[in-house]
Amino acid sequence: MESQTIQVDHCAVRKEKPKSDQLDFGRIFTDHMFIMDYSDDLGWHDPRIEPYQQLSIDPSAMVFHYGQSVFEGMKAYLTAEDEIQLFRPEKNMQRLNNSNDRLCIPPIDEKFAIQAIKKLVSVDSDWIPEAEGTSLYIRPFIISTEPYIGVAPSLHYKFIVILSPVGAYYKEGINPIKIAVENEFVRTVKGGTGEAKTGGNYAASLKAQEIAGKKGFAQVLWLDGVEKKYIEEVGSMNIFFKINGEVITPELNGSILEGVTRNSVIQLLKYWDVPVVERKIGMEELQQAHHDGLLEEAFGAGTAAVISPISQFTWNNNDSLIKDGKTGAIAKRLYDTLTGIQYGREKDPFDWIVKVEKGSKIAH
Repeated sequence: MESQTIQVDHCAVRKEKPKSDQLDFGRIFTDHMFIMDYSDDLGWHDPRIEPYQQLSIDPSAMVFHYGQSVFEGMKAYLTAEDEIQLFRPEKNMQRLNNSNDRLCIPPIDEKFAIQAIKKLVSVDSDWIPEAEGTSLYIRPFIISTEPYIGVAPSLHYKFIVILSPVGAYYKEGINPIKIAVENEFVRTVKGGTGEAKTGGNYAASLKAQEIAGKKGFAQVLWLDGVEKKYIEEVGSMNIFFKINGEVITPELNGSILEGVTRNSVIQLLKYWDVPVVERKIGMEELQQAHHDGLLEEAFGAGTAAVISPISQFTWNNNDSLIKDGKTGAIAKRLYDTLTGIQYGREKDPFDWIVKVEKGSKIAH
Protein backbone atom coordinates (compact mmCIF):
# COMPACT_ATOMS: atom_id res chain seq x y z
CA MET A 1 0.00 0.00 0.00
CA GLU A 2 2.77 2.48 0.88
CA SER A 3 4.15 2.12 -2.66
CA GLN A 4 0.86 3.23 -4.25
CA THR A 5 0.88 6.61 -5.93
CA ILE A 6 -1.78 9.11 -4.93
CA GLN A 7 -3.19 10.60 -8.10
CA VAL A 8 -4.14 14.28 -7.87
CA ASP A 9 -6.88 15.86 -9.97
CA HIS A 10 -6.87 19.58 -9.24
CA CYS A 11 -10.16 21.46 -9.42
CA ALA A 12 -10.49 23.88 -12.32
CA VAL A 13 -12.02 26.69 -10.27
CA ARG A 14 -11.15 27.41 -6.63
CA LYS A 15 -13.87 28.34 -4.16
CA GLU A 16 -13.95 31.73 -2.49
CA LYS A 17 -12.45 31.42 0.97
CA PRO A 18 -14.33 32.76 4.01
CA LYS A 19 -12.92 35.39 6.34
CA SER A 20 -11.40 34.12 9.57
CA ASP A 21 -14.16 35.69 11.65
CA GLN A 22 -16.87 33.99 9.57
CA LEU A 23 -15.90 30.36 10.12
CA ASP A 24 -18.85 28.26 11.24
CA PHE A 25 -17.65 24.86 12.46
CA GLY A 26 -18.19 22.06 9.97
CA ARG A 27 -20.13 23.98 7.33
CA ILE A 28 -17.39 25.16 4.94
CA PHE A 29 -15.20 22.69 3.02
CA THR A 30 -12.04 23.05 0.96
CA ASP A 31 -11.51 22.48 -2.75
CA HIS A 32 -10.39 18.84 -2.65
CA MET A 33 -10.97 15.50 -0.92
CA PHE A 34 -9.13 12.20 -0.72
CA ILE A 35 -10.85 8.94 -1.71
CA MET A 36 -9.72 5.32 -1.68
CA ASP A 37 -11.87 2.29 -2.47
CA TYR A 38 -12.03 -1.21 -1.04
CA SER A 39 -13.34 -4.37 -2.63
CA ASP A 40 -13.09 -7.92 -1.38
CA ASP A 41 -10.96 -8.97 -4.37
CA LEU A 42 -8.66 -5.94 -4.67
CA GLY A 43 -8.35 -4.74 -1.08
CA TRP A 44 -7.75 -0.99 -0.59
CA HIS A 45 -6.94 0.54 -3.97
CA ASP A 46 -7.10 3.58 -6.28
CA PRO A 47 -6.01 6.31 -3.80
CA ARG A 48 -6.73 9.72 -5.28
CA ILE A 49 -7.32 13.38 -4.54
CA GLU A 50 -10.25 14.86 -6.42
CA PRO A 51 -12.21 18.12 -6.43
CA TYR A 52 -14.64 18.22 -3.48
CA GLN A 53 -17.96 16.94 -4.83
CA GLN A 54 -21.09 14.98 -4.05
CA LEU A 55 -20.88 11.20 -3.87
CA SER A 56 -22.89 8.87 -6.07
CA ILE A 57 -23.93 5.91 -3.91
CA ASP A 58 -26.58 3.26 -4.48
CA PRO A 59 -29.69 3.69 -2.26
CA SER A 60 -29.15 0.13 -1.05
CA ALA A 61 -25.59 0.85 0.10
CA MET A 62 -25.24 -0.88 3.44
CA VAL A 63 -24.13 2.24 5.33
CA PHE A 64 -27.66 3.66 5.00
CA HIS A 65 -29.29 0.59 6.50
CA TYR A 66 -26.92 -0.90 9.06
CA GLY A 67 -24.66 1.99 10.04
CA GLN A 68 -21.31 0.38 9.22
CA SER A 69 -19.19 3.53 9.40
CA VAL A 70 -16.30 5.00 11.39
CA PHE A 71 -14.63 8.40 11.50
CA GLU A 72 -11.87 10.48 13.06
CA GLY A 73 -11.34 14.14 13.92
CA MET A 74 -8.01 15.96 13.86
CA LYS A 75 -6.56 19.33 12.86
CA ALA A 76 -3.81 21.03 10.90
CA TYR A 77 -2.31 24.14 12.54
CA LEU A 78 -0.40 27.08 11.06
CA THR A 79 2.51 28.36 13.14
CA ALA A 80 3.79 31.93 13.38
CA GLU A 81 6.64 30.80 11.11
CA ASP A 82 4.08 29.79 8.45
CA GLU A 83 4.67 26.07 8.99
CA ILE A 84 1.90 23.46 8.94
CA GLN A 85 1.66 21.01 11.84
CA LEU A 86 -0.41 17.92 12.60
CA PHE A 87 -0.86 16.77 16.19
CA ARG A 88 -0.29 13.05 16.83
CA PRO A 89 -1.91 11.79 13.59
CA GLU A 90 -0.60 8.27 14.24
CA LYS A 91 -2.88 8.05 17.30
CA ASN A 92 -5.91 8.96 15.20
CA MET A 93 -5.07 6.31 12.61
CA GLN A 94 -4.49 3.69 15.31
CA ARG A 95 -7.90 4.52 16.76
CA LEU A 96 -9.48 4.41 13.30
CA ASN A 97 -8.24 0.85 12.91
CA ASN A 98 -9.53 -0.01 16.39
CA SER A 99 -12.93 1.28 15.27
CA ASN A 100 -12.59 -0.64 12.01
CA ASP A 101 -12.02 -3.85 13.91
CA ARG A 102 -15.13 -3.34 16.08
CA LEU A 103 -17.29 -2.55 13.02
CA CYS A 104 -15.88 -5.42 10.88
CA ILE A 105 -14.30 -2.97 8.42
CA PRO A 106 -10.99 -4.00 6.79
CA PRO A 107 -7.99 -2.22 8.36
CA ILE A 108 -6.21 0.56 6.54
CA ASP A 109 -2.46 1.02 6.25
CA GLU A 110 -1.93 3.65 8.96
CA LYS A 111 1.29 5.07 7.53
CA PHE A 112 -0.25 5.39 4.08
CA ALA A 113 -3.34 7.06 5.54
CA ILE A 114 -1.14 9.68 7.21
CA GLN A 115 0.71 10.16 3.92
CA ALA A 116 -2.63 10.71 2.18
CA ILE A 117 -3.79 13.22 4.80
CA LYS A 118 -0.51 15.13 4.55
CA LYS A 119 -0.84 15.21 0.76
CA LEU A 120 -4.42 16.49 0.90
CA VAL A 121 -3.57 19.15 3.50
CA SER A 122 -0.65 20.19 1.31
CA VAL A 123 -2.85 20.50 -1.79
CA ASP A 124 -5.34 22.69 0.11
CA SER A 125 -2.78 24.36 2.39
CA ASP A 126 -3.96 27.84 1.38
CA TRP A 127 -7.24 27.04 3.16
CA ILE A 128 -5.60 26.94 6.59
CA PRO A 129 -6.79 30.13 8.33
CA GLU A 130 -4.15 32.40 9.87
CA ALA A 131 -6.11 34.11 12.66
CA GLU A 132 -5.40 33.31 16.31
CA GLY A 133 -6.92 30.00 17.40
CA THR A 134 -8.14 28.95 13.97
CA SER A 135 -7.19 25.70 12.22
CA LEU A 136 -8.05 23.27 9.44
CA TYR A 137 -10.28 20.49 10.70
CA ILE A 138 -9.57 17.08 9.15
CA ARG A 139 -12.35 14.48 8.93
CA PRO A 140 -11.27 10.99 7.76
CA PHE A 141 -14.12 8.47 7.56
CA ILE A 142 -15.00 5.07 6.13
CA ILE A 143 -18.43 3.97 4.91
CA SER A 144 -19.77 0.65 3.66
CA THR A 145 -20.94 0.96 0.05
CA GLU A 146 -21.96 -2.52 -1.08
CA PRO A 147 -25.48 -2.42 -2.61
CA TYR A 148 -27.02 -5.11 -0.42
CA ILE A 149 -29.65 -5.04 2.32
CA GLY A 150 -28.64 -8.24 4.03
CA VAL A 151 -27.24 -8.03 7.55
CA ALA A 152 -23.54 -8.87 7.13
CA PRO A 153 -20.25 -7.01 6.85
CA SER A 154 -20.01 -5.14 3.56
CA LEU A 155 -17.59 -6.27 0.85
CA HIS A 156 -17.09 -2.71 -0.47
CA TYR A 157 -16.02 0.50 1.31
CA LYS A 158 -14.81 4.04 0.69
CA PHE A 159 -12.16 5.77 2.80
CA ILE A 160 -12.64 9.52 2.42
CA VAL A 161 -10.93 12.57 3.93
CA ILE A 162 -12.47 16.05 3.81
CA LEU A 163 -11.18 19.33 5.23
CA SER A 164 -12.93 22.29 6.84
CA PRO A 165 -11.45 25.60 8.04
CA VAL A 166 -12.69 26.26 11.57
CA GLY A 167 -12.62 29.24 13.87
CA ALA A 168 -11.32 29.54 17.40
CA TYR A 169 -13.41 27.39 19.74
CA TYR A 170 -13.15 30.01 22.47
CA LYS A 171 -13.61 33.42 20.87
CA GLU A 172 -13.37 35.29 24.18
CA GLY A 173 -11.13 33.03 26.23
CA ILE A 174 -11.95 29.78 28.02
CA ASN A 175 -15.44 29.93 29.47
CA PRO A 176 -16.45 27.23 31.99
CA ILE A 177 -19.68 25.41 31.15
CA LYS A 178 -22.63 23.96 33.06
CA ILE A 179 -23.36 20.25 32.60
CA ALA A 180 -26.33 18.01 33.40
CA VAL A 181 -25.84 14.49 34.73
CA GLU A 182 -27.91 12.14 32.57
CA ASN A 183 -29.96 9.61 34.54
CA GLU A 184 -32.35 8.28 31.87
CA PHE A 185 -30.51 7.81 28.57
CA VAL A 186 -27.18 6.05 28.07
CA ARG A 187 -24.59 6.63 25.38
CA THR A 188 -23.39 3.04 25.17
CA VAL A 189 -22.48 0.04 27.34
CA LYS A 190 -19.47 -2.23 27.76
CA GLY A 191 -19.55 -4.72 24.92
CA GLY A 192 -21.26 -2.16 22.68
CA THR A 193 -19.52 0.31 20.37
CA GLY A 194 -18.55 2.99 22.91
CA GLU A 195 -14.82 2.48 22.45
CA ALA A 196 -15.20 2.86 18.66
CA LYS A 197 -15.68 6.20 16.94
CA THR A 198 -18.80 5.36 14.96
CA GLY A 199 -21.78 7.47 14.01
CA GLY A 200 -24.32 5.41 15.94
CA ASN A 201 -22.82 6.49 19.27
CA TYR A 202 -23.41 10.12 18.40
CA ALA A 203 -26.94 9.49 17.11
CA ALA A 204 -27.72 7.80 20.43
CA SER A 205 -26.53 10.88 22.33
CA LEU A 206 -28.69 13.47 20.56
CA LYS A 207 -31.90 13.09 22.57
CA ALA A 208 -30.32 13.66 25.96
CA GLN A 209 -28.27 16.56 24.58
CA GLU A 210 -31.39 18.15 23.11
CA ILE A 211 -33.26 17.97 26.42
CA ALA A 212 -30.27 19.31 28.38
CA GLY A 213 -29.79 22.14 25.91
CA LYS A 214 -33.36 23.31 26.37
CA LYS A 215 -32.70 23.49 30.11
CA GLY A 216 -29.65 25.72 29.61
CA PHE A 217 -26.88 23.13 29.92
CA ALA A 218 -23.93 23.03 27.55
CA GLN A 219 -23.24 19.30 27.80
CA VAL A 220 -24.47 16.01 29.21
CA LEU A 221 -22.44 13.98 31.70
CA TRP A 222 -22.83 10.33 30.75
CA LEU A 223 -23.00 7.60 33.36
CA ASP A 224 -22.39 3.88 32.84
CA GLY A 225 -25.19 2.06 31.09
CA VAL A 226 -25.64 -0.72 33.66
CA GLU A 227 -25.71 0.77 37.16
CA LYS A 228 -26.00 4.41 36.04
CA LYS A 229 -23.71 5.57 38.79
CA TYR A 230 -20.17 5.62 37.39
CA ILE A 231 -18.99 8.60 35.31
CA GLU A 232 -17.90 7.93 31.72
CA GLU A 233 -17.77 10.94 29.35
CA VAL A 234 -19.02 14.51 29.08
CA GLY A 235 -20.72 15.26 25.77
CA SER A 236 -18.29 13.90 23.18
CA MET A 237 -15.25 14.53 25.39
CA ASN A 238 -13.33 12.60 28.02
CA ILE A 239 -13.59 14.06 31.52
CA PHE A 240 -11.13 14.83 34.32
CA PHE A 241 -11.59 15.85 37.98
CA LYS A 242 -9.02 17.32 40.36
CA ILE A 243 -9.89 16.10 43.84
CA ASN A 244 -7.69 16.92 46.83
CA GLY A 245 -4.61 17.47 44.66
CA GLU A 246 -5.06 14.36 42.48
CA VAL A 247 -6.38 14.36 38.91
CA ILE A 248 -8.80 11.50 38.22
CA THR A 249 -10.24 10.35 34.88
CA PRO A 250 -12.54 7.36 34.30
CA GLU A 251 -10.57 4.26 33.31
CA LEU A 252 -11.08 2.80 29.85
CA ASN A 253 -13.65 0.05 30.23
CA GLY A 254 -14.89 -0.89 26.76
CA SER A 255 -17.56 1.82 26.60
CA ILE A 256 -15.34 4.92 26.84
CA LEU A 257 -13.61 6.31 23.74
CA GLU A 258 -9.86 6.63 24.17
CA GLY A 259 -9.29 10.25 23.26
CA VAL A 260 -6.04 11.50 21.76
CA THR A 261 -6.33 14.64 23.90
CA ARG A 262 -7.08 12.44 26.94
CA ASN A 263 -3.88 10.50 26.35
CA SER A 264 -1.94 13.74 25.87
CA VAL A 265 -3.32 15.25 29.10
CA ILE A 266 -2.29 12.18 31.10
CA GLN A 267 1.23 12.29 29.61
CA LEU A 268 1.58 16.00 30.38
CA LEU A 269 0.39 15.63 33.98
CA LYS A 270 2.90 12.83 34.59
CA TYR A 271 5.62 14.96 32.95
CA TRP A 272 4.77 17.75 35.41
CA ASP A 273 4.70 15.32 38.36
CA VAL A 274 1.03 16.04 38.97
CA PRO A 275 -0.67 12.99 40.52
CA VAL A 276 -3.01 11.46 37.92
CA VAL A 277 -4.95 8.22 38.06
CA GLU A 278 -7.32 6.32 35.77
CA ARG A 279 -10.05 4.59 37.78
CA LYS A 280 -13.77 4.26 38.34
CA ILE A 281 -15.37 7.30 39.87
CA GLY A 282 -19.04 7.48 40.80
CA MET A 283 -21.41 10.42 41.15
CA GLU A 284 -21.79 9.84 44.89
CA GLU A 285 -18.02 10.11 45.36
CA LEU A 286 -17.94 13.27 43.22
CA GLN A 287 -20.78 14.89 45.11
CA GLN A 288 -19.19 13.98 48.44
CA ALA A 289 -15.88 15.50 47.31
CA HIS A 290 -17.75 18.67 46.40
CA HIS A 291 -19.55 18.68 49.76
CA ASP A 292 -16.23 18.30 51.59
CA GLY A 293 -14.61 21.12 49.61
CA LEU A 294 -12.14 18.76 47.92
CA LEU A 295 -13.37 19.07 44.31
CA GLU A 296 -10.93 21.61 42.93
CA GLU A 297 -11.48 21.37 39.16
CA ALA A 298 -13.41 19.55 36.44
CA PHE A 299 -12.82 19.73 32.70
CA GLY A 300 -13.46 17.92 29.45
CA ALA A 301 -10.74 17.07 26.94
CA GLY A 302 -11.21 16.64 23.19
CA THR A 303 -9.99 17.68 19.75
CA ALA A 304 -12.44 20.53 19.12
CA ALA A 305 -12.14 22.46 22.39
CA VAL A 306 -8.85 20.90 23.61
CA ILE A 307 -9.77 21.65 27.24
CA SER A 308 -13.28 22.67 28.33
CA PRO A 309 -13.53 23.75 32.00
CA ILE A 310 -16.70 22.80 33.89
CA SER A 311 -18.18 25.33 36.31
CA GLN A 312 -21.19 23.41 37.57
CA PHE A 313 -22.84 20.00 37.45
CA THR A 314 -26.48 19.28 38.18
CA TRP A 315 -27.51 15.85 39.47
CA ASN A 316 -31.00 14.96 40.66
CA ASN A 317 -31.95 18.66 40.56
CA ASN A 318 -29.04 19.61 42.85
CA ASP A 319 -26.60 22.22 41.50
CA SER A 320 -22.96 21.97 42.48
CA LEU A 321 -20.79 24.99 41.70
CA ILE A 322 -17.09 24.19 41.31
CA LYS A 323 -14.64 26.73 42.75
CA ASP A 324 -16.80 29.80 42.12
CA GLY A 325 -17.32 28.78 38.49
CA LYS A 326 -13.85 29.89 37.40
CA THR A 327 -11.32 28.09 35.19
CA GLY A 328 -8.89 26.09 37.31
CA ALA A 329 -5.10 26.39 37.18
CA ILE A 330 -4.53 22.86 35.84
CA ALA A 331 -7.13 23.24 33.08
CA LYS A 332 -5.61 26.58 32.03
CA ARG A 333 -2.06 25.21 32.06
CA LEU A 334 -3.09 22.16 30.02
CA TYR A 335 -4.94 24.31 27.48
CA ASP A 336 -2.05 26.74 27.10
CA THR A 337 0.54 23.96 26.79
CA LEU A 338 -1.38 21.77 24.34
CA THR A 339 -2.33 24.66 22.07
CA GLY A 340 1.20 26.03 22.44
CA ILE A 341 2.64 22.76 21.10
CA GLN A 342 0.01 22.52 18.36
CA TYR A 343 0.69 26.04 17.09
CA GLY A 344 4.46 25.83 17.55
CA ARG A 345 4.66 28.35 20.39
CA GLU A 346 6.06 25.81 22.86
CA LYS A 347 8.62 23.04 22.64
CA ASP A 348 7.36 19.54 21.92
CA PRO A 349 9.17 17.19 24.33
CA PHE A 350 7.13 14.19 23.22
CA ASP A 351 7.64 14.32 19.42
CA TRP A 352 3.89 14.74 18.94
CA ILE A 353 4.15 17.13 15.99
CA VAL A 354 4.24 16.00 12.34
CA LYS A 355 5.19 18.65 9.79
CA VAL A 356 3.41 19.09 6.45
CA GLU A 357 4.96 20.79 3.45
CA LYS A 358 2.96 23.56 1.81
CA GLY A 359 1.48 22.76 -1.60
CA SER A 360 3.80 25.12 -3.45
CA LYS A 361 6.77 23.06 -2.23
CA ILE A 362 5.38 19.74 -3.45
CA ALA A 363 5.29 18.60 -7.03
CA HIS A 364 1.74 17.68 -8.02
